[in-house]
Amino acid sequence: METIEILQNAWFFIIGFLFIGYAVLDGFDLGIAVLMPALAKKNSERQQVMDAIWPFWDGNEVWLITAGASLFAAFPHTYATVFSGFYLALMLVLFALIFRAVSMEFWYYDEKRKHIWSWAFVVGSLVPSILYGVALGNLLVGIPIDASMNYGGTFFTLLRPYPLVIGILGLAAILLQGATYAAHKTDGVVQERAQKLVHRILALYAIALVLSFIVTVIYLPQTLSLFPVWIAAIVTVGALSGVYMWSKNGFDRKAFMSSSLSFIGLWGIVGTTLYPNLARSTVNEAFNLTIYNSSSTQITLTAMSIIALIGMPIVILYSFYVYRIFKGKVSIKQ
Repeated sequence: METIEILQNAWFFIIGFLFIGYAVLDGFDLGIAVLMPALAKKNSERQQVMDAIWPFWDGNEVWLITAGASLFAAFPHTYATVFSGFYLALMLVLFALIFRAVSMEFWYYDEKRKHIWSWAFVVGSLVPSILYGVALGNLLVGIPIDASMNYGGTFFTLLRPYPLVIGILGLAAILLQGATYAAHKTDGVVQERAQKLVHRILALYAIALVLSFIVTVIYLPQTLSLFPVWIAAIVTVGALSGVYMWSKNGFDRKAFMSSSLSFIGLWGIVGTTLYPNLARSTVNEAFNLTIYNSSSTQITLTAMSIIALIGMPIVILYSFYVYRIFKGKVSIKQ
């Protein structure tokens, strides 16, 4: 294998690692936000939920920015095609995330309109929680890409059965992250509600997994012959079993870790299904965007690798430091 091929493969896994980090970390604060109406009934309870994610949410989103920037630098052709094709959806995600951040700030200080900002926080978290999965579903099943690497569809092209089912699965995974994190991080009535929600969301998750398997058999039957996909699927199902067992016995931290592992398993399924593609073409398989035909030059990939070797350990250590500093339960302030 030539040096550039090694670098192309390495960056496929690096970007995958960054997206996994974002999904696991920002997944819990998106999930807890979407579940806010079910978790918190009073402003004191809402503040408890807000305080549970306040030290972490902005740092969590750095993983998304880093992943997007890495995709742009390592595989610019894929970045250009996908971002132009998903333009409206990505703008909805961007505005939702901005609105979400603003709503958190205003919730703490705008006493007269706390109720409005609470719902803005919920909606601003729900929109990306759904659209992330829909976007991944489209990459898996394919989008209309021509020989010039141009997207040939519309916004409604993205709203097909397979991506919508994957969107539901992604939402279920995010909700489970939020519920298990809330059970682990809070106490009192909020924790009790979160513990009850875990089992309800697990049922939704199981249904979404079954539906995802059915539509995969219909739209992507070749995936079922990939051994790594089955390994990732076993990890996902095993981790979900762990969530049920740990949460049932009151081990909330272990339930949250198992939920995170199930999310990693889902990303394993996505990665092993796609590789070496980054986006499939429904026009012609020859037009697929792969890690080989859409990458930057060897010089660029080499320079990025040096930067990554310096920067990624810092980001990881910072994340561990922040979570260590702000560990422990968050209680209702009297």
